[in-house]
Amino acid sequence: MRWAISGGAGFLGLHLARRLLADGHEVRTLDVAPLDDTELEREVEELRGDVRDPSATARLAGGADVLVHAAAALPIQASRESIRSVNVDGAAVTLVAGLEAGVGRAVLISSTAVYGVPKHHPLREDAPLVGVGHYGESKIEAERVARRIGRRGLEVVVIRPKTFIGPERLGVFEILFDWIREGRRIPILGDGSNRYQLLAVEDLVDATMSAATKDVAGETFNVGAAEFGTVRSDLEGLIAHAGSGSRLQPFPARPAELGLRALEVARLSPLVEWHYRTAHRDSYVDIAKAQRLLGYEPRLSNEQALCETYDWYLAHRGELGGAGVTHRVPWDQRALGVLKRVF
Repeated sequence: MRWAISGGAGFLGLHLARRLLADGHEVRTLDVAPLDDTELEREVEELRGDVRDPSATARLAGGADVLVHAAAALPIQASRESIRSVNVDGAAVTLVAGLEAGVGRAVLISSTAVYGVPKHHPLREDAPLVGVGHYGESKIEAERVARRIGRRGLEVVVIRPKTFIGPERLGVFEILFDWIREGRRIPILGDGSNRYQLLAVEDLVDATMSAATKDVAGETFNVGAAEFGTVRSDLEGLIAHAGSGSRLQPFPARPAELGLRALEVARLSPLVEWHYRTAHRDSYVDIAKAQRLLGYEPRLSNEQALCETYDWYLAHRGELGGAGVTHRVPWDQRALGVLKRVF
């Protein structure tokens, strides 16, 4: 099969492309950034361009059997307009290209950010959609766009993954790993007794591949780890694995949330509303539908995924480039760097 991946140079795009090539598929990718992977560059048909450009997306989708739309602007982006432009307009242009090219199946990578900050868990796919911040709102709208294009004849499946991690995942997790490596106290909002589900990128790849081939057109699926503890237990497991002298430092949630909000507005922190409004609350989804219809069986727990990601970070930290706004690069710690000196 020929697979087309938008956002192919992103964290998920790279892992998906590697798995597909290993399984004997043809892969074409589209991204504004280079793959920056010598082996992949030899085997992948790499296109450079923007998902909002109809000519670029037409080249991506042409002759493809499956289109995976994984390109997205993350919450750390500066403005509502920039996030919406990529996440909503980009989804529309890319999926229309898939429709016009006669692609057999499209998979939209959405987010559990569409659920906002709910009071009841676990969250099923029919829960109300009330996204937090510009990112969550944009993902809700992108799903609506996908449904409209689906009604025009494109087979679309929507995947809502929890925050996914694994080798090459940096972003906000690089900040955590950096502090643990240095043995610093790790500030947490609240007492850490909340359950916060994560997801290993390899498990997300499994779910994405199943969504592209199973008889599930028009369906939406939550995807997350099957095994996860509390924030405290998972972080303490990571600290023990790292052999670090770090310890967790709880902070009252409400004052911390207000302070982080002020830093976000002043653009002095890389953490945005989605991070600080959910970090001290339960956040987990029901994956039963994916297990039943996709045969989805996640292999890694929260703690295992965190430890594997930390080990990759430790082995490659000397190779990391400058700060940016994607999952594959460190984020500028900004005001958190000052806090780091206090801790």
